Formats: sequence, structure tokens, C-alpha cells
Amino acid sequence: MKSVKVGNTVLDGSSLFVLAGPCVIEDPERTLNIGREMKKICEKLGLSYVFKASFDKANRSSFTSYRGPGLEEGLKILGHIKKELNVPVVSDIHAVEQVESGGSLGCFANPRILVPSDGFA
Repeated sequence: MKSVKVGNTVLDGSSLFVLAGPCVIEDPERTLNIGREMKKICEKLGLSYVFKASFDKANRSSFTSYRGPGLEEGLKILGHIKKELNVPVVSDIHAVEQVESGGSLGCFANPRILVPSDGFA
């Protein structure tokens, strides 16, 4: 199995880990509190925890649905969560151009639903 390094955490299939958080960043404090609770639960269970939330949920089923705070504000919030909780943080990216902007996170997810139209090969 191929290993993946997320922050200082190596995910290699040798142990269970949890990748979780709110679907999209709505309120910064609520998002941080979700991460705090997840970290607490994972520590109690002896599991590695990786926080994940989207700054832009581009694959909404309605054009009027909230999509998130956007790249700049979302990365600030995620950076604060990474520092405050001392856990790896992952977020979705939707365009190649976002990789450089989000470099401080160190790891991204690409929602497969977007692949045909987002420029990722």
C-alpha cells in the first residue's frame, strides 16, 4: 500500500485514522469546535485525526446553496485550526491554480465529481 504524508502524520494503512470535519466552513468558531471534539474523541480511542472541511463546496445541487467563505478567508480559518489543534488539515481544491495558494495546508483532496471540468488529469 502506498503511504501518504499529511502534515507530520503518515497514513500507510497500518492503522485506522479518522478524516473528518464539517462538509463546508460555515462559522469559524463552530468549525474549530467540531475539530476540537473530533480530536478529543480520536485521542480517547487512540486514532490519528486529520481535520477536513471545504472552503468552497462547488458541487452543490442548488445554485442558491451556501458554498463557503472562499479561498482566501477559508485558508485563514483552516490555518488557524491547524495551528490551534495541532492536527493535519485537508481541504478540497477545484482548480490547479488553488494548489499554490493553499500550500500552507500541505494536502488537498480533489472531489472526483469535478474532474472532467476542472483541469486535473
